[in-house]
Order: sequence, then C-alpha cells, then structure tokens
Amino acid sequence: MRIRDVYRRSQFGLSIEIFPPKTEAGDESLRQSLKRLSVYRPAFISCTYGAGGTTQHRTVEWCAEIQDSLGISATSHFTCVGSTVDELREWLRLAGDNGIRNIMALRGDPPQGQETFEAVEGGLQHANELVELIRRECPEMGIGVAGYPEKHQEAPDAATDLANLKRKVDAGADAVYTQLFYVNEKFLRFREQCKQTGIEVPLIPGIMPITNFSRIQRIAAMCGAEVPDDLSAQLEAAQDDKEAQFEIGVEHAIQQCRQLMDEGVPGIHFYALNRSRACERILDALGFKRAQSECA
Repeated sequence: MRIRDVYRRSQFGLSIEIFPPKTEAGDESLRQSLKRLSVYRPAFISCTYGAGGTTQHRTVEWCAEIQDSLGISATSHFTCVGSTVDELREWLRLAGDNGIRNIMALRGDPPQGQETFEAVEGGLQHANELVELIRRECPEMGIGVAGYPEKHQEAPDAATDLANLKRKVDAGADAVYTQLFYVNEKFLRFREQCKQTGIEVPLIPGIMPITNFSRIQRIAAMCGAEVPDDLSAQLEAAQDDKEAQFEIGVEHAIQQCRQLMDEGVPGIHFYALNRSRACERILDALGFKRAQSECA
C-alpha cells in the first residue's frame, strides 16, 4: 500500500518506525519486536537511513524483509546527505528493484563534525528538491516528509519553517509526519498553522514513548522538543527506577494518543526504537485489535 492510499480509507493509519541494527543479535531482537507489532496490522513500517546515509543498503534490505516476511508495506527513509543526483537516482532504482513503493524524503542531518548542512558537488541542498527528484524519476512512489510542531532547529522562525514544509508538499509529498513532541497543544497549533498555509495533505503526529528519561532528554534536546515540567518532575523522581520511568512514560503516551485521536488525527506514527513493549501497551490501551491468529 502506498502512503497516498493509507489515509483515503476509513481505517486509522497506524505506522511504526525502526532503524537498522548494528549487530546480528540486534537483528534478531528487531525481528521478534516486529513480529509482535505486526499483529496490530500497521499500514506500514518505516526504516531509517542512518547518519550520513551510512545504512542505506541495510535500510533497503530491512524494507524488503519486512514486506517479504510480514506482508506489511515498508517505507524507506531517503536523504540528500553525501550523494550526487546520479547516486540518488541509482539508489531509487535499487529501492524499486527491491519492491519499495514508499519513501520518507528527508534532507538529512549534517555529517558528524559539521555544524551546517552542505550538499556535495552535484548533490541536492533541500528536501523539496529530493521530493521533486523522486516524483520525477518514480512518479508512482508514495512520499512522506517531515514536519516540526516546535520548529526545525535550523529555521529562524515558524513562518520560514512552514514555508519550507509547503515547498515539500507542493513538490509532491503525500503526507507529513511530525517530529516527536510531548505537548499536544503544540501539535494542534501546528496543524492549524498548516491549514492556514494551504498545506492540505494528511498531517500525522509522531509519538516516541518515554521508556528511559536520560535518553529522551538527549533526543528532545537535539530536536528542540519540550518535555512538560510536570512530566519531567515525575520522571526525575523515578530516575533510579527504570520500570517506574517506563510506566510514567507509557501512561503519558496513552493520554497523548487518546487526545489526538479525539481531535481527529488520521493516524499516528510511532518511533519504536526497535522495541515493542511500550507500543504494545499503548495500542492495547487504545483498543487496537490484534490479528485474529494472535487472539486465538
């Protein structure tokens, strides 16, 4: 199923994001997590591309495995980092040959050691250019792009960030998937701003359940996401109790998702960090049905 078709149906669009592991043990652990999550019948599972495009071939391999072994559509991340246009075209051919029909098109972060993003000679500078390339080379490909409820850290202001998002959508994106956030009001305000800007494609909130507070503090700091003071206080009080942190974080995610669903979002995109336990708890609490074979 292509991204453009997921949100045309009455069915809620559940999607889950994973990353390519670095070890064989990690591979096997991820396979078990995906098997457990697959019973919730996500519309697709996306796989990240790795810093600087370092896992691009592993990403394709994992997408192919997801489709072949689980029968679930896969979405491959794809960035501009470190590649010429000819190399990007070559990767698109590889993805197509491996049955990939959906791409998450991202500019990508600056390579390690660089403070700002700089395109390689013969490469692309912006994500909207990557969307244009995909749409030109692979017109039937489903394309997702990133949105930032709390503004991309490199954007000087929210208006500039929204204008950048509008360019990506106008270039041919089918849906927008947001950066993680922990304050729903920020997403709802962003949704209204998108409407006012003329962005009419589906806007999908990205949720990363907090299972380890120190890790989330690092991730939130990197992407500029606010962790509410009351939630931070609860997690700090439980900093010596990993299970308590897990319970606090999962409960917050459940409440987040319930409110977002009440607000009529067309889907939710879970950043699973290659583990299934938190997502299982959240999806069960939200009333998502497991596949019949799992319920027997």
